[in-house]
Amino acid sequence: MHRSYQPFKPVTNRYLQQRWDQSDYDTHRRKVSSALPLVDTRGTRTPAHIQLKLKKLQLQDERRSTIDRDNRLLASRLADIVCSKGLVDNHNQHHLRSLNADKRREELLLVSRQNQAIYQRITARQSQYRRQLWLDDWERAACRHENISQFPRGLTEKQVEEEDNRKVTSSNTSAGCSKADAKEAEGGA
Repeated sequence: MHRSYQPFKPVTNRYLQQRWDQSDYDTHRRKVSSALPLVDTRGTRTPAHIQLKLKKLQLQDERRSTIDRDNRLLASRLADIVCSKGLVDNHNQHHLRSLNADKRREELLLVSRQNQAIYQRITARQSQYRRQLWLDDWERAACRHENISQFPRGLTEKQVEEEDNRKVTSSNTSAGCSKADAKEAEGGA
């Protein structure tokens, strides 16, 4: 192994140089592993009054005490119910009555009477619109429209019917012509 060792400087004995270099390296590693930091990187110690949080403990104790008191009250009520064979007096003897009910009822009756009067006046009144005059005017306008227009109103329907008739007759004649042509071709040949 010492023969393959290549020192940085020329030496007479490679084996000794390798051992010396290895021992120097080992001491260096020991020093590095046992070295202490020069800069203190630890965090600051938290004060005791922040670690303990006395106010939080006090609030928790108060909350527990109120819960315990409520539990004791509920337990005593349940014990009373059990001892009294389940008879519980929870009925209120007074009836809810509005002090303003009479006035509201009178106002409601007044509004309903007024609405009935308005309804009677509306239904008793004759309409001012004359429907027959509107229909007559519409017929006159339609008649003028047909007289003025370039293409009469029912013309498109008539044209569609005529085209359908032409298609039917042309298909019959073309089929007839092809048969006649076929007969002539047979007779001529």
